[in-house]
Amino acid sequence: MRIGILGAGGMADALGTQWARAGHELMVSGRDLSAGEARAANMTAQADGAVVRAGSWAEAAEFGEVAMVAVRQAGLVGVLRAVGTALRGKPVIDVANAEGPYDPTRPIAPMIGDLTGGHVVKAFNLCHVDVWRMTPPVFDGRPLAVPLCGDDPAALAAVRTLVADLGCTPVDGGGLERAMLLEATAAFMIGLWFGGADAQAVLPPLSHSGVS
Repeated sequence: MRIGILGAGGMADALGTQWARAGHELMVSGRDLSAGEARAANMTAQADGAVVRAGSWAEAAEFGEVAMVAVRQAGLVGVLRAVGTALRGKPVIDVANAEGPYDPTRPIAPMIGDLTGGHVVKAFNLCHVDVWRMTPPVFDGRPLAVPLCGDDPAALAAVRTLVADLGCTPVDGGGLERAMLLEATAAFMIGLWFGGADAQAVLPPLSHSGVS
């Protein structure tokens, strides 16, 4: 599929490179064309010769059958306004986390939907960028599970495909109204990790979860 990536940072590079290796067509955009071109060239070099193109915010949004928003929160509104109507009705993957304390009254995913008219799926926000560079992300013999929150069945199906292309397992996290829980989970877990705790050890395995 064609994927338009808004952003030219680490998440764009890590996920986009994996998807280019899997055979998807990509266009990446940055704060200016030179930033996008530099990132596209780097991704092309890493992706076994797959060609990644660069364009403006609006061009990348128009190019993609699916778009990924990988822009820092501070610049998010400006970027989405520059995109105009190009994302309306399309699957839009939101990988963003809050910068600073998380405010549950201002969830990011619904705001992206309101500004773009796209079918937003919250995903990929619980792991450090280096995890997405792993081929594949497998820990103790288990592929990484990636929760998805979204309302549109077609958008969710497209993102499940992209999760599987990474060697990960997609997990249904509920509708878009639950995306704020994913965002809050990221804020909580990141705090534990930075405090030196093994956040994965907080939760017992399914066999001891009380679910029969």
